[in-house]
Amino acid sequence: MDRFKHPPHPVPCLYMRGGTSKGPFFNAADLPRTTAHRDRVLLAIMGSPDQRQIDGLGGAHPLTSKVGIVSRSNKSGVDLDFLFAQLQPDKDTVDTTPNCGNMLAAVVPFALQTGMVKAVSDTTTLRVLTLNTEMQCDITVQTPMGPDGVRFVDDAGDARIDGAPGTSAPISINFLDTAGSVCNGLLPTGRVKDRITVQPNDKRTGFEPFTIDVTCIDNGMPLVLFKASDMGRTGYESAQDMNADTDLKTRIEALRLQVAVLMGLGDVSNKNYPKMTLIAPPMHGGALTTRSFIPHVCHDAIGVLAAVTVGTACVLQGSVCDGVAVMQAGAQQALSVEHPTGEFSVVLQTKAADVPGGFAVTQAALLRTARLIMQGVAMVPAAIWNSGDTT
Repeated sequence: MDRFKHPPHPVPCLYMRGGTSKGPFFNAADLPRTTAHRDRVLLAIMGSPDQRQIDGLGGAHPLTSKVGIVSRSNKSGVDLDFLFAQLQPDKDTVDTTPNCGNMLAAVVPFALQTGMVKAVSDTTTLRVLTLNTEMQCDITVQTPMGPDGVRFVDDAGDARIDGAPGTSAPISINFLDTAGSVCNGLLPTGRVKDRITVQPNDKRTGFEPFTIDVTCIDNGMPLVLFKASDMGRTGYESAQDMNADTDLKTRIEALRLQVAVLMGLGDVSNKNYPKMTLIAPPMHGGALTTRSFIPHVCHDAIGVLAAVTVGTACVLQGSVCDGVAVMQAGAQQALSVEHPTGEFSVVLQTKAADVPGGFAVTQAALLRTARLIMQGVAMVPAAIWNSGDTT
């Protein structure tokens, strides 16, 4: 009965959309310092584990079960530190290993709107260090002068991204170094293409062993790419149809668990990576079509860094994308990566290099949008807030 004698603890937060994801953003100083205690607090705030996340802020989907944690950086040349946390509706896990390029789009708006940093011109560019993988990027947002003489984060504009309704102000993200974000390098197996014979995890899974060509690559997000046709699918199925395809998902998961070992990732049965991406020739004038599993649910779109990594695979000679992707000539490649709800454009600067695939990506840039949805406090049950060291 003692738990009723203590009121819940309020934690300031902004609830924000970043790209095609959303979730609460926090100042790191407002959360517990120890990882275990912080994770218990985040699980309580999001309402996990529960399929509907009915008792928290989570949206009952991996894309809306995300958290951003921001602080001023102590690293020379860097303005902000960003820690991304991926939660799952029905699990008690808080994964801070991978990046999230969508939530990244809301980091600078959060810092400006909370007064962590100040805008000084019509656009504000800040360097952000993603603590998950030590990746750095420059993010530019619109900060015009308001009628009161104070600059503000303008989220209104004509920029449109597929997977988010309407239009918003553009946010440009220029990634500085993304190769080997989680793995030991761009091509973690040391090869552009691997042939894998997949064995069932369990005799009860009901599929025969099969052999498939894959490209294992990490240019911001660990991915395993393979042709949809090699799985007996067109690659043009809807996300809903993909998610209902139990046989396909069973074989993809068996492939994921097996190939992750070759990528140096070990046992990933409880990890959100590598993401699994089916590819097919483009349907709407883009570079190629994708269906991305994250890793067990087919994404309605595609993640930011997944799109960068797919684009990178397209420029590598001999990858599974070779002969499937429609490419341009030249060192700068503007690639439209098609997905179930539209497309995602990335611009890659490349150069010839004596490496597997024959090319190196020297720069990756893209456009996102973000919006502040709500600001206030998240109420954490006293029993959870008081369950660890908060000093």
